[in-house]
Amino acid sequence: MPRSNEVIVIGAGVFGAWTALQLRRTGRSVTLLDAFGTGNTRSSSSGATRVIRIGYGADAIYSRWAQRSFHAWHELFRDWKQELFTRTGVLWMARSEDPTTDETIDVLGRLHVPFEVLDRDGLEERFPQFSFGPISRGIFEPNAGTIMARRAVQMVVRQAVKQSVDYRIASVLPPQEDGPIDSIVTCDGERLSAGTFVFACGPWLPKLFPDVLGSRIHPTRQEVFFFGAEPGDRRYLPPEMPAWADFVGGVYGVPDIEGRGFKIGLDHHGPPFDPDTGERIVSDGALQVARMILGKRVPSLAHAPLLEARVCQYANSWNGDFLIDRHPRHENVWLVGAGSGHGFKHGPAVGDYVAAQLSAREDPEPRFTLTGHRDKQERGIF
Repeated sequence: MPRSNEVIVIGAGVFGAWTALQLRRTGRSVTLLDAFGTGNTRSSSSGATRVIRIGYGADAIYSRWAQRSFHAWHELFRDWKQELFTRTGVLWMARSEDPTTDETIDVLGRLHVPFEVLDRDGLEERFPQFSFGPISRGIFEPNAGTIMARRAVQMVVRQAVKQSVDYRIASVLPPQEDGPIDSIVTCDGERLSAGTFVFACGPWLPKLFPDVLGSRIHPTRQEVFFFGAEPGDRRYLPPEMPAWADFVGGVYGVPDIEGRGFKIGLDHHGPPFDPDTGERIVSDGALQVARMILGKRVPSLAHAPLLEARVCQYANSWNGDFLIDRHPRHENVWLVGAGSGHGFKHGPAVGDYVAAQLSAREDPEPRFTLTGHRDKQERGIF
């Protein structure tokens, strides 16, 4: 019989990798599995960069988690003597009637996060690369920035292995019987036993558990584009260019990091996407939208060449909240997911929360439970 301190984590994306590492740090024996390998191109944790910032409107829980995770990421990079964080600053763009901006200012102030509030004149003076259009004000987090996503999550797994986590490439079948389970079976027939099982499979979760998650997690197709500036033009490199977001406008951007180009990401939810069969070829329509936004927001790049384009996915909950809860029919099976396009930065805090739940050290957060998630799509967290 498996010992109660043995855990198998399925999925080595940012949620699963940090969960495995944090569980190991509590003294548990941990096996970490991934069907394709950590940071693989099909996963939501792949790609070049992810933004890490503290501001989240009135959702202070995510601001606090981002603060905790920020420190954990820096400790990891320091331990491995490899800096995968670039301090670009992050600029929130806002219209005049935008309560989220005022809520963000309030939460950042209470958490003692450095920030600046810029009016339209201040924005234009500080960031002349932009044509701000309907934007009337902004919030600038100077200490925020970007993380190199694929390399960062692979580093988490290397740290986990260093601390004796057993990491394997394997695909598993979902449990079939009701009640607690004592093992899972891989697609090649191997049976793996443990006391607890954590499924952190990103956009694959609703495929593995369609009856429980099919109406709660909705993978969508998301497209990002990288454009090239003129030779020697430093206006689109940090620190001159920050990472930025206009959530009302459905777009965010990242400066040129490591020569990849100026990144434009379309943040409105795309069509449904299957992470197994969906082809990752960008659409002409999305490219036209990205070029239109680029021409209006950064006019000097209106005719910039496209250097690279990627299709990834968001694993969306009904409103953007994470989903972290027991399976209703398997008391020793946990479901961890619904990163909803903003989850990467929170990996360390998610792992710590899961470890606390398994040890009963912390009451469940109601908004992360299955009952806290609705069928109606009403995005409210960015």
